[in-house]
Amino acid sequence: METAPKPQRYDLRADAEGWTVFDLWTGETVVIAGVLQTGLLPSDAAELVSMLNRRAAQGMQDLLQ
Repeated sequence: METAPKPQRYDLRADAEGWTVFDLWTGETVVIAGVLQTGLLPSDAAELVSMLNRRAAQGMQDLLQ
């Protein structure tokens, strides 16, 4: 039996300087090591969203601060 994929927790949206990575559950911008994840290049933002969603699906929250 195939299990349904877990819903995505993180996504990206355009901002004035580039792209922001945010938490879909809270609406808050992701903060890593005290740095807001805003103004990112599209490829960097997409890679970060992918990595955060993989970690969230595995139950890992340790990267976020």
